[in-house]
Amino acid sequence: MASISKLSTPVAHLNSSPLLPKTPSTSVSLRVPSKLALSSSRLSLRTNAPLAASLLVKCSQVGGNGTPIKRTTLHDLYHKQGQSPWYDNLCRPVTDLLPLIESGVRGVTSNPAIFQKAISTSNAYNDQFKQLVQGGKDIESAYWELVVKDIQDACRLFESIYDETDGGDGYVSVEVSPQLADDTKGTVDAAKWLHKVVDRPNVYIKIPATAACVPSIKDVIALGISVNVTLIFSLSRYEAVMDAYLDGLEASGLDDLSRVTSVASFFVSRVDTLVDKMLEKIGTPEALDLRGKAANAQAALAFQLYQKKFSGPRWEALVKKGAKKQRLLWASTSVKNPAYPDTLYVAPLVGPDTVSTMPDQALLAFIDHGVVGRTIDANVSEAEGIYSALEKLGIDWGFVGNQLEAEGVESFKKAFESLLDSLQEKANSLKLVNL
Repeated sequence: MASISKLSTPVAHLNSSPLLPKTPSTSVSLRVPSKLALSSSRLSLRTNAPLAASLLVKCSQVGGNGTPIKRTTLHDLYHKQGQSPWYDNLCRPVTDLLPLIESGVRGVTSNPAIFQKAISTSNAYNDQFKQLVQGGKDIESAYWELVVKDIQDACRLFESIYDETDGGDGYVSVEVSPQLADDTKGTVDAAKWLHKVVDRPNVYIKIPATAACVPSIKDVIALGISVNVTLIFSLSRYEAVMDAYLDGLEASGLDDLSRVTSVASFFVSRVDTLVDKMLEKIGTPEALDLRGKAANAQAALAFQLYQKKFSGPRWEALVKKGAKKQRLLWASTSVKNPAYPDTLYVAPLVGPDTVSTMPDQALLAFIDHGVVGRTIDANVSEAEGIYSALEKLGIDWGFVGNQLEAEGVESFKKAFESLLDSLQEKANSLKLVNL
């Protein structure tokens, strides 16, 4: 990340040009809200539009989209069960998020793979990219400017939720370079830099839960920077992440901890993808019967750890200083196996003081036919039984966690490098740089 230090001052707020382009996007079938107002600090939506059949958001070539929905299961998820529904995607124009906010979405997560897809498949970034490279920015610095603008603009849209919940919700997440997954100090420096240039109170800096970066989490929290810890695949690593958050709060020296918050992103569906393959290799009826059950069982046990960790004398001492729980966030909620129900990694994981971040597939499915009710701890003994049964069959949970973490880090690295290569090619094709 040496080159990102060349980034200029933080990208400005959304400019004064109309938020909603006059030319509709050809990639979606929905219309924009009929009435919309944006003040200097709060977003206000007013519409009488009917219920839309779909809320699918795609990166647009030209304009925005969306028909807002008045009330959905997402509203019930938050108001009745205390779980915040977030959207796991981000692309231009950010106004594509408006109907999702209206439908109950309360935050956004992004990652290098999401930006790789957004930037490489859309023309919406071309003008800014051209200006940056012609202005002397190298490719990686230009990439970070593109990302920072998207994050700032998205933060602006969710600012009212952040304010209304006193900093409890309305966050937008941006990840440090995946090339730093094994660099403790480099991750801390990158988190400080991103926090400074984004300069929004409702931004989460994403840090991977690798062994090298767990100490980084403590140090960044101690600096008063809010963090989304990502790529958590095992109970042991999750416990280390929670401890790093508590250690960071205690080391901060702050009298008011209310503005230092965090979520711990526990990945779900990818666990079943790997464990199912292992069970099929074992091949016994008992093993095959456990397919599709490992991920949610482990998630239910993670919730038990969460409740235990954020209780007792140590936690109560921090609460007196305004500390907020490091909310457990369910990530990787899309179904990878088409034979499984499309809400498999959402509906069974509903619980208080948690977050579920959903990509299009899972979000649309839950809005359409999701059932809202507290399910995460409805049958803890069953989850414990599944977890133990898998161990008895030879499933090594430590191996599963380490393997998935390595795959996740490598996937994000490849996406990051692929995007930089794509941007270099785009610059070359536009004859913006000397070959």
